[in-house]
Amino acid sequence: MIKNKDYFVITTNVDHQFQLAGFDKARLFYMQGDYGLFQCSVPCHNKTYDNKDLIFKMLKSQNFIIEKNGKIEIFGKSKWKTKIDSALIPKCPVCGREMEMNLRADDKFIQDDGWYAHVQAYQNFVDKTKGQKLVLLEIGVGYNTPAIIKYPFERMTYFNKNTNLIRINKDYAVCSDKISCKTILFNEDVFDILKSLTNAIKKS
Repeated sequence: MIKNKDYFVITTNVDHQFQLAGFDKARLFYMQGDYGLFQCSVPCHNKTYDNKDLIFKMLKSQNFIIEKNGKIEIFGKSKWKTKIDSALIPKCPVCGREMEMNLRADDKFIQDDGWYAHVQAYQNFVDKTKGQKLVLLEIGVGYNTPAIIKYPFERMTYFNKNTNLIRINKDYAVCSDKISCKTILFNEDVFDILKSLTNAIKKS
């Protein structure tokens, strides 16, 4: 759908699915954190750490994955071990306390230089599209944290005459009367809608 399009993704998901699907990391903003990063549990300093290598070591120690000839094999639950070696428990390189996932669960969440760089990249995209034709595709955004995506998208739709909003949400396919003429609402399954839109684009 976005092939050859200028785009940016802001998401409250933290599971790397956009990157795994081939989206450019420089065009992504994980507002609520990243499963792929560790931070100090205190935290004693404002820095995050990539955790992929350590997570793979944990999985291998549990017999969950084994690499053979460059390929990863995943085994059934019957062969899993439920514990990891204590040496694999991540420790903060500064204070020595345990590390934890970089997730916005409380006031300990770290917004490091990388986080702010993506904030700026997102803001730059929003600024440069003002006055231009812009489609805001909102997928499955509820009312848990509406101030991150839902409300800003509605404001952008209202204040920018060339901006339109597509809202896909089985539970909350609604919008304000003030932007109803610029909003398309879907309350069907996300997969079915995206598949239909993709097919329509291919045929056009």
